[in-house]
Amino acid sequence: MLLEVCVDDALGLAQAVAGGADRLELCAALALGGLTPSIGLMDAAAGCGMPCYPMIRPRAGNFVFGAAEVAVMKRDIRAARAAGLTGVVLGACLPDGRLDEAVLADLVAEAAGLDLTLHRAVDLCPDVEQAVETAVRLGFRRVLSSGGARVAMDGIGRLGEMIGLARGRLSVMPGSGVTVESWPQLAGLGVSEVHASCSVPVAETADAFGFVSGVERRTDRGRVAALKAVLG
Repeated sequence: MLLEVCVDDALGLAQAVAGGADRLELCAALALGGLTPSIGLMDAAAGCGMPCYPMIRPRAGNFVFGAAEVAVMKRDIRAARAAGLTGVVLGACLPDGRLDEAVLADLVAEAAGLDLTLHRAVDLCPDVEQAVETAVRLGFRRVLSSGGARVAMDGIGRLGEMIGLARGRLSVMPGSGVTVESWPQLAGLGVSEVHASCSVPVAETADAFGFVSGVERRTDRGRVAALKAVLG
């Protein structure tokens, strides 16, 4: 079972590697669901000895992106390639929640030769079958999903439906709220990879100045190792 851990700073990168993660998703601002990481973090991750895929998301909020934002995302994909990273994490929606196939096709073309993960924008899609078929058609290797719920345990039904619709053409990777305690509820899905933050809350003394969100968390080596152990 492959364990992907999402990290948003150099300390988290080191903790995830030390804990035995198999792959890393690189982000900035995990408290906002993850944004595109800095070039510096991409460069640092390139030498860590394991696959690292940056999130390509230029801002917080919805996944409806205009032309200027798509241009930025394409430059970020080029930066990931230049750093020596081997995959990227993408997503884009139309205003009605369906995947924006035109925008995604443009981004996928820019990412030619890189491994592709479709992120949790898929959880906003009203038609699961349409979302899966679009992802397959565009060449995504996997879909990161919480099954349309806040946490993956509450979306098990939809996750199972996605797995059935995929018919082995891509991997469905559960994410959001995956921990040692919650894994037994998901184990019956028969997936081959999972996504988790393996993080712990931290106190921030800069809160009085407005420099933090109040929900800061940090990747923890022990939590990575514990989850990897139960995954087997």
